[in-house]
Amino acid sequence: MNGCSTEEETPSGHNQVCCLLEEDERCTQPAGNASYNKRIQKTVAQKKLKLSIDPSARHIYICEYHKGVIQSLRNKRKRKESEDDNGLNDQDMDIPEVDLYQLQVSALRRYKRHYKIQTRQGVNKAQLAETLSRHFKTIPVNEKEAITYFIYMVKNNKNKLDQKNGNEAAGT
Repeated sequence: MNGCSTEEETPSGHNQVCCLLEEDERCTQPAGNASYNKRIQKTVAQKKLKLSIDPSARHIYICEYHKGVIQSLRNKRKRKESEDDNGLNDQDMDIPEVDLYQLQVSALRRYKRHYKIQTRQGVNKAQLAETLSRHFKTIPVNEKEAITYFIYMVKNNKNKLDQKNGNEAAGT
């Protein structure tokens, strides 16, 4: 009656199973509302996951487990790459991952404007955070100087705004 030929194809998705093959085994978990679109397929291919869509599946919906695995790739990129290198690059392991996706869009836009970063029109928050993360990783930092300055500022109960306006405050 609903125009679908099998239970797996029901529009509500309650009887659908994940459309993915993991190492040539079909996932048996129930499908959610996340789809295995071209962008996700590209991410999976770049990260060399052993996931593919089952050609016999009549939908492109994936389970919550695979959705979480794919989403975690964005947050664990450095760790994943260093595992692929088998520890050849020890410096990468010391670099902490900063998740700019946690910031508000307005903060991301201020960062973009401050560093005059070029992006195309109409990018969403995830795309903007990814672009800015790549830029953020390229900024050189003298770690010893930064830590020394931070400790000095904390001990003297100051912040960067106090430093800029320090001359005005000293004169009053």
